[in-house]
Amino acid sequence: MSTTRRSLLRGGAGTAGGALLATGAAAQSFPFTPNQRYPDPAVQILDPSFARYRIYSSTLEQVATGMRWAEGPAYFPEGGYLLCSDIPNNRIMKYDEKDGRFTVFRENANYSNGNARDRQGRLITCEHSVTRRVTRTEKDGGITVLADSFEGKRLNAPNDIVVRSDDTIWFTDPLFGINGEWEGSRAKPEQPTTNVYRIGTDGKLSAVITDLVNPNGLAFSPDESKLYVVEWKGTPNRSIWRYDVQADGRVANKTKFIDAADQGALDGFKVDRDGNLWCGWGSNGALEAEPREVGGRRVYALRGKPEELDGVMVFNPEGKAIGFIRLPERCANLVFGGPKNNRLYMTASHSLYALHVEAHGAV
Repeated sequence: MSTTRRSLLRGGAGTAGGALLATGAAAQSFPFTPNQRYPDPAVQILDPSFARYRIYSSTLEQVATGMRWAEGPAYFPEGGYLLCSDIPNNRIMKYDEKDGRFTVFRENANYSNGNARDRQGRLITCEHSVTRRVTRTEKDGGITVLADSFEGKRLNAPNDIVVRSDDTIWFTDPLFGINGEWEGSRAKPEQPTTNVYRIGTDGKLSAVITDLVNPNGLAFSPDESKLYVVEWKGTPNRSIWRYDVQADGRVANKTKFIDAADQGALDGFKVDRDGNLWCGWGSNGALEAEPREVGGRRVYALRGKPEELDGVMVFNPEGKAIGFIRLPERCANLVFGGPKNNRLYMTASHSLYALHVEAHGAV
């Protein structure tokens, strides 16, 4: 189920950057040539304050490729490995930092999307379709169902997830996994709204936010007093909303924090110890108002230049864009990892990328 770097190079299958190919299912694999110049021009400083987070002698790496739609990265420091979802291939992949192996961790993963590590080092997973539930993988490999319904009705399609320091689990529940056959199986939603849920330490499930249309990524501020949530169907653009987290687990004071203009598409994101938001970024798929002539056809092209939107946009605690990491593929999600918690892993379409930065994940 795995392919080593040595065998890839011996067989001539390695990419230009030496990334490993995903195995066990057919998917696109793309070559990547890392930049040999320091500092890497892929790391763009939009505000001088971002310069402190750039490592002058660090370049972007493609560490694995061969997925269909990479999502949900979670890092496990005790084992030195990362797990991520390959949703259309219905599997969870594992990247091992020690030997660079990229293997299938779990087949038939119920189209898992978001993953997280809880405070006890266990995997928490949003099973995006079919089962439509949140599960915990125990240390012995057993699966515990944490949530699969609310008020007697099935969840929609659990998407992204985060574990708070008090061991409560928060996740979003949009419709994506049941809207079609690409990320699961089409099904009729049973919930009247698309919610953000909280699983208490007593196992009780409560809907903490019910007025967002298809909530997506979510994360807490470093002191966990603020909750940030992406609204995928925000108007007129995708947005990040900020809430105050109260002592009883409820949220209040909804405030629009970021409006993704310039055709940007917010997805998953993480917060560093300084309170900056590192956000997956790419085209939102919006079309131009009028068609243009392309190869003798009248074509409605994507607005803007999508290839210039692919990457990670970094916002400071005031919501100002201060940096951008340009990727050759659209970035859906990311996580801080590595032995020092300063290696930014990015799941981007078909590949997994990594970049060492002078920032550390808040959780």
